Amino acid sequence: MERLGICFSGGPNATQIVNCVKLAEELGYESAWVAEGHGGDQFAILAACATATSRIQLGTAITSAFVRSAPTIAMAAMTVDQLSQGRFILGIGSSHKVQVEPEHGQVYTKPLTRVRETVELVRALMADGNVHYHGQTLKIDQFELWFTPHRKRLPIYLSAVFPKMTELTGEIGDGLILTRSTLESGTTMRKHLVAGGERSGNDGAKMPIVSLLPTAIGDSKTDACDKLRPGFAAYTGYFPRYAKMTAEQGFADEAAAIAEAWARGDHDAAAAAVSDALIDASGIAGTPEQCRAKIEEIRASGIDVPLIAAFAKGESAEEEISAVIRACAPEG
Repeated sequence: MERLGICFSGGPNATQIVNCVKLAEELGYESAWVAEGHGGDQFAILAACATATSRIQLGTAITSAFVRSAPTIAMAAMTVDQLSQGRFILGIGSSHKVQVEPEHGQVYTKPLTRVRETVELVRALMADGNVHYHGQTLKIDQFELWFTPHRKRLPIYLSAVFPKMTELTGEIGDGLILTRSTLESGTTMRKHLVAGGERSGNDGAKMPIVSLLPTAIGDSKTDACDKLRPGFAAYTGYFPRYAKMTAEQGFADEAAAIAEAWARGDHDAAAAAVSDALIDASGIAGTPEQCRAKIEEIRASGIDVPLIAAFAKGESAEEEISAVIRACAPEG
């Protein structure tokens, strides 16, 4: 079976997501992931998915190490893991300063340390049932579980964009989550996973890499790209980290134009600055046949599990995303 997953980052409501995940399971998708942001509570949605499915893996892509307390993250993860009978993967990331501080009122500092300490605390609490932790960014005097988790350890994947966090993933993680990766990303990131793994004895060469890839189908590649331009503009224009990533992927002119238009509030101009080439480099867009061919290229490039991420909202969201799920379904 071809390894393929799906990811949701907003648009459909909770019921629509559950229905889409059920469809994905029926069609042979390996995993379903829910992002944290403005699209609903990811753990609540995944809990509903857990009770509605029996095989598909479920994960967070990602949960922020800053906007929930570490014990809360641990308990939420253990809850979905128990409901899914061990099908849960906890994806943790540092998120972004432009989200954490203005949107959640939390201080964003030492992101690598915060992620490292969150992983340490979650694992300790799961293994021992109670934790006393005093680190640089986390200070928990005492927290005790009042229930028994389904298992003492579950896989924790870390999200990364640049080398330092990727090496941290190799050192302490069980898998790597990328977003908008290119055909070169798998090989590049694998080297950093190996380097990080050498610090702890982890085998970075075998660590799974998954990647969120904006996906749209259309009657032509340009038609499909038009559907993705607003999302690419929003991520590149709003998040400095993604603007830097886009520039480093070889699209410095597009990144600068998008960021400049976004900064002056002209979102239409920002979307217009997103080229077909940029979308083709780090997304999946085209006819169903073109999308399936691109997924094969991505998998061959070193991304173990491509995650198609279609976006639609409103009453037709489930229908639109289901069409993408069907069009890109793995072949048995």
